[in-house]
Amino acid sequence: MDFVGSHILSVAQFSRLDVERIFAVADLMVPFANRRRITSVLEGAILSNMFFEPSTRTRVSFGCAFNRLGGDVRETTEVKASAIAKGESLHDFARVLSGYSDIIVMRHPTEGSVAEFSETSRVPVINGGDGANEHPSQALLDLYTIQKELASTQKGIDGIRIAVVGDLKNGRALHSLLKLLSVFNNLQIHLVSPPNLETPEDIVQILHDRNHRVEVFHNLTEGIEHVDILYVTRTQEERFESQQDADRYRGLFRINRQIYTQHCEPNTVIMHPLPRDSREEAQELDEDLDEHPNLAIFRQTDNGINIRMALFALVMNVVDHIEDSAREVRWHSGVQQHN
Repeated sequence: MDFVGSHILSVAQFSRLDVERIFAVADLMVPFANRRRITSVLEGAILSNMFFEPSTRTRVSFGCAFNRLGGDVRETTEVKASAIAKGESLHDFARVLSGYSDIIVMRHPTEGSVAEFSETSRVPVINGGDGANEHPSQALLDLYTIQKELASTQKGIDGIRIAVVGDLKNGRALHSLLKLLSVFNNLQIHLVSPPNLETPEDIVQILHDRNHRVEVFHNLTEGIEHVDILYVTRTQEERFESQQDADRYRGLFRINRQIYTQHCEPNTVIMHPLPRDSREEAQELDEDLDEHPNLAIFRQTDNGINIRMALFALVMNVVDHIEDSAREVRWHSGVQQHN
């Protein structure tokens, strides 16, 4: 795809070559994401971060990524803090807000809402999550993490064995990841969930159509055996009709160190899009795994900065100009020094 000036709404937009391009630019962003170098390539540009559903990691990560390219960030974090609460349509809101911004990231609880917003936006829009539908940047950072985690074993994404575990019906990050994985080759995918929380059939069909081996499990320990990647998700309580319905699944598919050691291979990488539910009765990924070297969940969050910087740089067409504005930076006792 031509990234310049484009909306990023769904992973369905990406070919394998597009994914590889994003990952290559993300690699270039590493010293800037880690603050070893700084750039002002987006100086004067404004990101409007519009999050109408609770978010911490995604919202802050997008904001930090834009700041680290030299841009400024404006945020709205609740529907009631916007004109939408007064009855303004998404179309009108997009026309207005795009006049104040150079790029917009939007999260909204309604499926398809970000795409609707983009129809009348005059600047690029990135989908930060629309209901239970999609979360493209999360899928990209997850796949980028998989690639980096497997590099030490000389494995690539082609041919991997992955188990995805938990609420597969409502997990938008998982939906986007499975669609994105489908552009690679010869995958073995275990879909591990309680009955009634299975992966939507249209996504399973995409995987079948692209000749991947897909197996469905309702037994946790059987589903997590013989895989390279263990990708765990929480029960998406906010998507259920009632808290009582959600509570039926709380803590049902729980992985702790004992279960992991007994049923996973020694090098199986543990991932989670976060937030994980750390309440005692609800933990889907137990805290006794926190010091395990194969737990990659915080490396995932770090990788989110690289990926989101890459998306901004590609969409705003500044990849080739970053080096021109870059400076080395050193930090000593909180004092910033430039070379």
